[in-house]
Amino acid sequence: MAESTSGRFPCVTLGLNPSFGFGDRIGLATPGHVEAMRRSGQGIDPIYPQQSIREMARTKRTPSGVMTDALNGAKAAGWTGQIGADADHLKTTKDVDVTAEVGFTFFTIDPSEHVDAHADDYSEATLREKFAGVAGEVNWIPQYQGKTIRLDSGTAVELNEEACLRAAVKYGRALNHAIMLADHIAQVHKQNGRDYEIELSVDETEQPTTLAEHYIIADQCLGRGMKLVSLAPRFIGDLEKGVDYKGDVAKLEVSLRDHAAISNALGPYKLSLHSGSDKISMYAALARTTGGRFHVKTAGTSYLEALRVVARHDTSLFRRLIDFARSRYDVDKATYHVSATLASAPPSSEIANAADLERIYLENWSDVPQGLGFTNPGRQILHCTFGSVLTHDEFGPLVRQLLEAHVDTYTEVLADHFSRHLEALRAGL
Repeated sequence: MAESTSGRFPCVTLGLNPSFGFGDRIGLATPGHVEAMRRSGQGIDPIYPQQSIREMARTKRTPSGVMTDALNGAKAAGWTGQIGADADHLKTTKDVDVTAEVGFTFFTIDPSEHVDAHADDYSEATLREKFAGVAGEVNWIPQYQGKTIRLDSGTAVELNEEACLRAAVKYGRALNHAIMLADHIAQVHKQNGRDYEIELSVDETEQPTTLAEHYIIADQCLGRGMKLVSLAPRFIGDLEKGVDYKGDVAKLEVSLRDHAAISNALGPYKLSLHSGSDKISMYAALARTTGGRFHVKTAGTSYLEALRVVARHDTSLFRRLIDFARSRYDVDKATYHVSATLASAPPSSEIANAADLERIYLENWSDVPQGLGFTNPGRQILHCTFGSVLTHDEFGPLVRQLLEAHVDTYTEVLADHFSRHLEALRAGL
């Protein structure tokens, strides 16, 4: 049970239930999230308190503040169902400690700083040289080399020497770091007597996670005691921030079926979709191939819907935010997977009509073909610059004041936005 300023409110582990994470970078979005769940979320469990340590730093929020805002918002909106709480993208034991202390239950481990992002491109000679550098830290190669794993999907996963060496070079140290953090999470919860569950994120790589890598990673985690409930691979195609899936959905479904077969064979555990905001065209395939064992994580899209409220109630402020975001974009985009450039969306001075401002920088559902999510580059420019806006001495308070003055608008645009996400997922159940 997590503590909020208005009394105790349940945060629980959700297990293998299908789940959906609602990120909130301002602290005012939960009533809209609750309304979306009421309209379209039957059969899916919500995670309302969710924010990464990186996002907290950029918005100057704290784990306690994230938890309190979400739980109080859910209570005020009349939510009585169960709630998970995601301490997202944890990289250090300190990250674990400060989130566990306030009642988070779902711990997303991010070992990306220990991944060799170039491993997929190494020649055989370089690969062997790199492996020599990690061999003393990786003792599991003989456990897998030479095996063939036959999946229920009909696919055979060949764990040949190259596949094992590449997995060791790419993920060996990352796996050790993840298991160290998992052990720390277990120890913390042994002391406080609370239940917990772990998600492992290996999605922040340029190349997709191979089936061999998925198998080895999950098998090592489970074999070494990690309480793994969800794994986020890097799927094929492009999963950029703030826009729909870019890729062949039919090919993706074949790949998802193979990844789900591994999760069923080793776990079961859920497959998790990170950067899940607006990836509506792939949702049915994710739900269908996993048999409903999925987690979808969204973050920045609630901030973008907050800017939609600004666009509809204060066009002048929205223009200023666009101009400021454009001035910050090339710096702020550094840690995000995006393809938008400043040239791909016109400056606000070239857009005379207020409705066109919203359409070009946020897009409207009326402009989107049925079954698809948003695609325009303007959203990415606004998405990546949230930290600069929200911590700006003038813009941060102005955005918050406007949202507080137009709670009904914010609740409605969020409910509409996320209902479309939830309905697309339920279509595959």
